[in-house]
Amino acid sequence: MKLNSLAVLLLTSLTLSACAPQAGDEHQRDKREPEAATGVIDKAAVYSNEYMVAAATPEAAAAGRKVLAEGGSAIDAAVAVQAMLTLTEPQSSGIGGGAFILYWDAAEQHLYTIDAREKAPASATGNLFLDADGQAPENFWDAVVGGRSVGTPGVLKGLELAHQRWGNRPWQTLFSDTITAAESGFTVSARLQRLLEMDLNPGLRQLAPASDYFYPDGQALQAGTTKTNPELAWALKLVAEQGTDAFYRGPIAEKIVAAVQNSELAPGLLTLTDLANYEAVVRDPVCHIYRIYKVCGMGPPSSGGLTVLQILGILENFPVSQWDPTGVKAAHHFTQASRLAFADRNRYIADTDFVEVPVTEMLKKSYLASRARYIGNRDLLQAEPGVFETKNLVDDRSPEFPNTSHISIVDAEGNAVSMTTSIEMGFGSSVMASGFLLNNQLTDFSLRPEVDGKLIANRVQGGKRPRSSMAPTMVFDVKGQELMHVVGSPGGARIINYVAQTLLGVLDWDMNMQQAIDQPHVTNLNNYTALEEGTEMADLARALKAMGHDVRVTGLNSGLHGITVLPDGQLIGGADPRREGVALGELE
Repeated sequence: MKLNSLAVLLLTSLTLSACAPQAGDEHQRDKREPEAATGVIDKAAVYSNEYMVAAATPEAAAAGRKVLAEGGSAIDAAVAVQAMLTLTEPQSSGIGGGAFILYWDAAEQHLYTIDAREKAPASATGNLFLDADGQAPENFWDAVVGGRSVGTPGVLKGLELAHQRWGNRPWQTLFSDTITAAESGFTVSARLQRLLEMDLNPGLRQLAPASDYFYPDGQALQAGTTKTNPELAWALKLVAEQGTDAFYRGPIAEKIVAAVQNSELAPGLLTLTDLANYEAVVRDPVCHIYRIYKVCGMGPPSSGGLTVLQILGILENFPVSQWDPTGVKAAHHFTQASRLAFADRNRYIADTDFVEVPVTEMLKKSYLASRARYIGNRDLLQAEPGVFETKNLVDDRSPEFPNTSHISIVDAEGNAVSMTTSIEMGFGSSVMASGFLLNNQLTDFSLRPEVDGKLIANRVQGGKRPRSSMAPTMVFDVKGQELMHVVGSPGGARIINYVAQTLLGVLDWDMNMQQAIDQPHVTNLNNYTALEEGTEMADLARALKAMGHDVRVTGLNSGLHGITVLPDGQLIGGADPRREGVALGELE
């Protein structure tokens, strides 16, 4: 069943979506729903016979394509793309953040996953965000803004580890385009201007040097103007010449630590030792057989892979391919499967270096079939998690705002990268060092370590990596030998729904990658059902309310980027019409 023509209904949002609070989240949130309709972008699927890159800004995608055109590997291109995103999409990701990287080695027919997630400072404890009375901040922004929320950045270490194994272009050459653009200037996008004018992150106007960079003379950067970033150029030159030691042990490290510890708002705990001791980790992927496909993602500390797989595993018990993708039956079952999966996610998933996560049990087909039996003709309202032995935990209290960026790449040799990268909140902690923003990933931990004497798995601990919803994903034939799809998205906790729905599009509903990305969104994080405004999905509000759903029609600002590999090797790329990203194939 193919998707109806929806492109003309999809509204381009130049803003971030306000991510819904998790069930039980007691923290006050910004009540804005900054999802104003601002135009229409009808993006067509992109075809290529050699290689492809899909990324969040045209400049970043072009930097990656240039590397691929010169014979570079998918990992080489990923380094170039991330460098350029640091400059041209500073609100979403950058070298001050972290990432999860999936790498498919076509010759070996083997999937590797790299955990380049940030770590809490060694001295951090579960009381990091609590006041003297043991209370978590009433205003979430009090936790986000300033040095306290900054974790040890990981993305550069992850990319260097990957490049040492699978890169074939000199490391120093991969930063050249961004260094040049930072020195000569890049063109400010309309989306960046809009986000700045919204004052999305209240710390950005308060903390120098970010306030000076983004609001020169007190005014937000204007679209179409040229902006230089000589400090970033300096930092990238050092990283290009000296490798990541310049970042984790050298002068850049000193600037990062000084910015964090001397932050005017909420000074942080990050030290030079935390930076020097950071290492990215190669972990096993999490995979599940869904119908006739093998779907793989990132394991903990990401919750994205497991939760996407649980949603698919629950829906496998229903004839999804027979349903209208924008019909009530599909929306109802999708939201209920998501409810059930998020209930498990919120209770059990955290960094496996610190917490035992029942990964195998959570993906057993018998368990997922038992969960599917909870789905009837009425909304579950709030699903309870499954019960696993020896697990005496309570639900997480970690709010997540959406931002982040996703990169999908396939090179001429058939190797592939699916990489989701983030500084967490839009513009991160608002703390800036050497021309780049630092993350606020420590707010991805639960702000409270326990409830009624029971510990929360995703509590703050020194050296621990916070749970994430990032869900870089790859799909293979059932034997896991032939790559079929590469996909991922930004969007806070809703990333999981965006990716799962896109997978249903390409696996069950016979859509190409662009059509699957174009689908109108429906989400449920075990709280309420959100329907994407301005699309066919919003028309289901009345019917779903009649089934007991708490329905909210709102903007759902994903930023999906995906690539399909056809059996003959042809590539089909898609980029989300809700943002400014593009998919680019071989040069003419």
